[in-house]
Amino acid sequence: TVLLGPNGAGKSTVLKLAASVTRPQKGRVTLDGAPAGTSAYRRAVAWMPQDITPMPTLTAREYVAYVGWLKGMNRTDAWKQARRALVRVDLADQSDTRTSRLSGGQLRRVGVAGALVHGARVLLLDEPTAGMDPYQRRVFRDILRGLAGDVRVLLSTHDVADLAEEADHVTVMYGGTVLHHGDTHT
Repeated sequence: TVLLGPNGAGKSTVLKLAASVTRPQKGRVTLDGAPAGTSAYRRAVAWMPQDITPMPTLTAREYVAYVGWLKGMNRTDAWKQARRALVRVDLADQSDTRTSRLSGGQLRRVGVAGALVHGARVLLLDEPTAGMDPYQRRVFRDILRGLAGDVRVLLSTHDVADLAEEADHVTVMYGGTVLHHGDTHT
């Protein structure tokens, strides 16, 4: 699903609520009956914020393993799954590269690997293609297409180009209000 709207529409706020980073003032957020903020919810949902900050002393694999550890994985499992997550985002060859040496597009893919490392069922991506060149965007879309069936993806963007043919649904927001929600193929 693509969450589409101009800057300031409320897309990032929706993702922060869904990631249980922010608590709702009214109502509640759940996934399969698990309330946001619980360990069951946080194991199922992964969030990649708009800005990925490199950790200069960590390699790509160390960074992803660290995220796995933060999500409750033990060190051994986090290390093993970090390698698999980097393979999924086509960055296995950069496993030993310090995150401060990665390009912006590569760093975003490390962010996705970090979101995938613990086996999340839902992936929340906030403006993931911002700043990517056309080639990087294509690689990124191919990676997301490869996740179909394993992981549900909610991607926010203000760029209509991100409504590529692989998006099944679109939700259009403006001023904090949903203006449209529906199938992209009708």
